[in-house]
Amino acid sequence: MEVVLVAITVLHFATPVAFAAIGEAVGQRSGVINIGLEGMMLVAAYFAMLASLGSGSPWIGLVAGVGAAVVLGVVQSFFTLKLAADQIVVGTAVNLFALGLTDTLFRAKFGRTPSLISVPTLPKLYGDLDVAVLALLAVTAFFAWMLARTKRGLVVRAAGEYPETVDAAGFSALKTRFWSLVAGAVLAGFGGAYLAVGVTGSFASGMSGGRGFVAIALVTFGRWRPAWVLAAALLVGYSESIQYTLQVRNLSVPGELLQSLPYLVALAVLVLVGKGTAMPAMLAVPYRREK
Repeated sequence: MEVVLVAITVLHFATPVAFAAIGEAVGQRSGVINIGLEGMMLVAAYFAMLASLGSGSPWIGLVAGVGAAVVLGVVQSFFTLKLAADQIVVGTAVNLFALGLTDTLFRAKFGRTPSLISVPTLPKLYGDLDVAVLALLAVTAFFAWMLARTKRGLVVRAAGEYPETVDAAGFSALKTRFWSLVAGAVLAGFGGAYLAVGVTGSFASGMSGGRGFVAIALVTFGRWRPAWVLAAALLVGYSESIQYTLQVRNLSVPGELLQSLPYLVALAVLVLVGKGTAMPAMLAVPYRREK
């Protein structure tokens, strides 16, 4: 029984970054790298907190957070797909915008030195298990099946390798990339919102804490396969759960070292496993359909 509770706790802590990473895996398979994941998670966390606090419902908070991330995703797609702008530059701009926006709004509403905000959180089913954790498992299974077994998945994969072939076959590589980016924004938004209304029950400036960048690293580690990406996210979730366990036990370990544990783990697995990984051929390469 204790092993089950530990496994659920690891899943609980892994859920925010896992959602973002699985969405990013889909986007990258279509040829789009979303450096703006961090910004989408942060905006989602802020608006989830705000909506949950105002309505008293964490479910409304989740919806608001996802909606905010999707808006950012659509704006980003306009620049990266419609205007064929550099995906790295646009994603970086999205991150800076999100950080400035949430920090400004947060300080304007709660003051420059706000006290700890407590918002309604998702109800637990068993231990740390809640609907979002179950949804993560379902989403992982769905996208693993979709990418590997369906015609739509084949089109997504082809858009990241041979977009001209996708257009020649009667599909649209740009539309495929657009919907893949939107799907990634939805999942990043869910992950960011869950961070506020599922994990912390609060919000702080910059609370996404680099999870968006970790998610991008996990996609490489997971070889762009949702099931492996989830497994990679579980390593990060495990290291994060250890961090909280050590903090509770008041061990004489520097707090900064504990907080950096998940990111050190992500960096280690990327260095050890990422070398020689074959990424989608057209990843981050702008594409314009020939008329």
